Order: sequence, then structure tokens, then C-alpha cells
Amino acid sequence: MSINPALFPDPDTLVARMKVALREAGLRLTPQRVAVCQALAESTTHPTAQVLFEQLSTQDAALSRGTVYNTLEALAKMGLAQQLVVAGDGAMRFDSNLGPHAHLVCTRCHRVEDYADPALDLITTDVTQRSGYELRGLCVFYHGLCPACRAAETDHR
Repeated sequence: MSINPALFPDPDTLVARMKVALREAGLRLTPQRVAVCQALAESTTHPTAQVLFEQLSTQDAALSRGTVYNTLEALAKMGLAQQLVVAGDGAMRFDSNLGPHAHLVCTRCHRVEDYADPALDLITTDVTQRSGYELRGLCVFYHGLCPACRAAETDHR
């Protein structure tokens, strides 16, 4: 399946957009905020704020949990990150991929992966045309067992 690069911009482009938006919102661009933006833009795992804090605090002792949480909340409010609550673990996760895509969620290990489905572009266009809504997000979840959990389940039989 091919992925439309316009819907999945590279991390540097995402970080540049985030930095502009944070500045326009009146927030200072501290090294810690930029690091949060960079980590989110590069992540494919849909991290929680706690996961990002743990990852980044090893590199910057000045980073606070509050900075991570507040930066992620600001990005979500500005439409530069999606907030995802995944059934099973109930954790608030963040996704910088704003293009129409689905999420594959493992019901055992709670792994979350993006799944690009060209049909979602068509559905989104149809919903926009038929409803008159200006869509600003799409959230589709497929729940099941990831390959690793399926293999582990097979090994235990």
C-alpha cells in the first residue's frame, strides 16, 4: 500500500509547524518544548506523556513532567496532535500523524500502530461533501492481537 507523503509529513516538517504554532500561541520555545515536539513527531508508537517524559528526562534533567504534559495539551488544542484513548489500558496517548488513517490496537500488549488505508481518504471526502462539515480529525481503531502476541499465543498452545 502506498502512503501519501502529504498526509504523513516528515518529522522535521511537523516540528517546524509545531514550533510556529507554539510561538503564535505565546509560548516560549524552550529547548525542552522543542524536544517534546521532536520526540512526538519522530514517534510511531503513540506515546503517553509519561513515556515521553521518561524518554526525554534522561537527556535533559531540567525537563519537568508539567512541560511535557502542557506542551502535548497545547499541541492537541492547536490541532497539531491527536489525543487517543486506547481501550484496555485507558492511557491518553498522542499522535502527530493527522492524516486520515486507522490505528491497529493489540488487545493484549496495547501496542498501537498506524494503518494507512486509501479508502479512508474517500470516506472522509464523502462525509465532508455530504454533511457540510469541515472535518478536522478521524479516529478509526481496529482491535485484535499483534503479530508478536499471536505468536506467543500459538507457542502456549
